[in-house]
Amino acid sequence: MNQGQLEKIKNGKGFIAALDQSGGSTPKALAAYGIPESAYSNEDEMFDLVHEMRTRIITSPSFNSDKILGAILFEQTMDREIEGKYTGDYLAEEKGIVPFLKVDKGLADESNGVQLMKVIHDLDETLKRANERHIFGTKMRSVIKEANPEGIKAVVDQQFEVAEKIIAAGLVPIVEPEVDINSPEKEKCEELLKAEIEKHLDKLGDDQPVMLKLSIPTKTNLYKDLIEHPKVVRVVALSGGYSTEEANAKLKENDGLIASFSRALSQDLNADQSNQEFNEKLAEAVESIYQASV
Repeated sequence: MNQGQLEKIKNGKGFIAALDQSGGSTPKALAAYGIPESAYSNEDEMFDLVHEMRTRIITSPSFNSDKILGAILFEQTMDREIEGKYTGDYLAEEKGIVPFLKVDKGLADESNGVQLMKVIHDLDETLKRANERHIFGTKMRSVIKEANPEGIKAVVDQQFEVAEKIIAAGLVPIVEPEVDINSPEKEKCEELLKAEIEKHLDKLGDDQPVMLKLSIPTKTNLYKDLIEHPKVVRVVALSGGYSTEEANAKLKENDGLIASFSRALSQDLNADQSNQEFNEKLAEAVESIYQASV
């Protein structure tokens, strides 16, 4: 683990950009960017287009380490190059931004009011490749929809079980048990979730740092104890479907919580924009998310 990068993520001012939409959500991400499904005829072409979109974002002068601490990549993006360097190296060396990798394989079917992660069969191989590509940490997502204690416990147990393997490989895991912002029991879900996370954090060793990525809580500053926990490097928030304005407003109310937004970062970007217009729109989004994070 790179100590300089650890220090930056722990104490730096800014937020973490999520650029990790994967297979299933790629058509949606491209459509939002102004590229319809009719523009590509197979998966390879689709992934080429999404890499062009991400390259445009990452190489933009607006995407820099003044405001952005880290960026979460999809596996394909990690294995591709930007200006002749692997994406992780480009981020770290050219931009001073810490690279993370999404390692989950998507969600299992709902059971007990939650969606666990699908089994990650090739985790060891992926972590090995992540190390070769100079990735600092990982991210994995599950979803909680109901205040079902059994379901929420299963989500957190699974997250930390995988997190320990990631730590053992020398990477810092971002544990992401998302609470659905549309859940009628959102606040109750969050209380149960916090209690389960605390149990696991207390069992970790001093050399087992983790990050948490959580939905912005209904009760302001609910996660203050998690933010201050000695085992936690940083707690970041997902936008979860809120608009940029709404997500930023809610984030501002929570001390020490910083953003890790994807849609909110890119919602005003379009393939047809001139570079100047594109860079201006990205700069506006970066600035607003940064202000909400600090």
